[in-house]
Amino acid sequence: MQRFDVCNGDADGLCATVQWRWHEPGPATLITGLKRDIALLAQVPAQARPGDEVNVFDLSMQRNQPALQQLLDAGVRVRYVDHHATGAVPEHSLLQAHVDLGSEVCTSLLVDRLLNGACRHWALVGAYGDNLTAVADRLAIASGLDAAQRTALRRLGEGINYNAYGNTEADVHLPPARLYALLARYQDPLDLLAHEALADELDALRQSDLAQAQQIKPLWQGPQGRVLCLPDAAWARRVQGVLANELANAQPEQAHAVLCWRAEGGYSVSLRAPLLQPGGAATVCQAFGGNGRARAAGIDVLPEAALPRFIAAFAAAHWSAPA
Repeated sequence: MQRFDVCNGDADGLCATVQWRWHEPGPATLITGLKRDIALLAQVPAQARPGDEVNVFDLSMQRNQPALQQLLDAGVRVRYVDHHATGAVPEHSLLQAHVDLGSEVCTSLLVDRLLNGACRHWALVGAYGDNLTAVADRLAIASGLDAAQRTALRRLGEGINYNAYGNTEADVHLPPARLYALLARYQDPLDLLAHEALADELDALRQSDLAQAQQIKPLWQGPQGRVLCLPDAAWARRVQGVLANELANAQPEQAHAVLCWRAEGGYSVSLRAPLLQPGGAATVCQAFGGNGRARAAGIDVLPEAALPRFIAAFAAAHWSAPA
């Protein structure tokens, strides 16, 4: 039997996968990519056969529907754990779908539920990285972690998440597959922090990029939010999602859209709904070919001509707590 782990290369996807592999040790082929590499399921080798197993973590089922159906039709068992839009979930005996679209969950926390907290500290790293700070803090306190430990796990999670943003692997500190290999050595991220310089390295680069980003003036600003546009530069591509999270945390009553100019034309977009009204981000992005969750969403390519329409839609968006 062949096993494949397919995951997003951000903190949530990687930490979900680390949890599962400590729960179920054994060889598995990892398929991952940068933050915006969503349609990864199609990379499972075509020779996958009946009895093989594929685990999918933190990837929108909606974006992977054709590949998912092909695997199921080929007799491959699929465990799908995610918190993004699904589209129509296939009804198939070989599919285990664990999907929750709630605004206070992420894939790492869903895996934590499935494993009854067996790798709780990695689930917390994933949640902190996914900007679920309040949720992660509550769970960490309930798990007996002190303030210093919570801060350390948050710093690691934010650093791993920051490392996922870029157009190519040349933009980031470590390619996601290499980063996963380092993370997976440690059953407890607190041990990783005691033995590796990873968190310090990522945080130093992250802070340097943020310092440059904070010099950028808003492209548009209104009573309920702001739109920033970063240049076509490696530091800007790396910091795009981190900056969106930083702004959301600093001004929880406002929405924030961070755009980054693409050399080939158009913009990539990271959008955050107000933390106090964490609903509506996916709705705005879906109108422009993007996707995401109620509180955080994105657009891979927003055409330059569509920028005025996007700003108008952002300014008129109805932010509310999701049902």
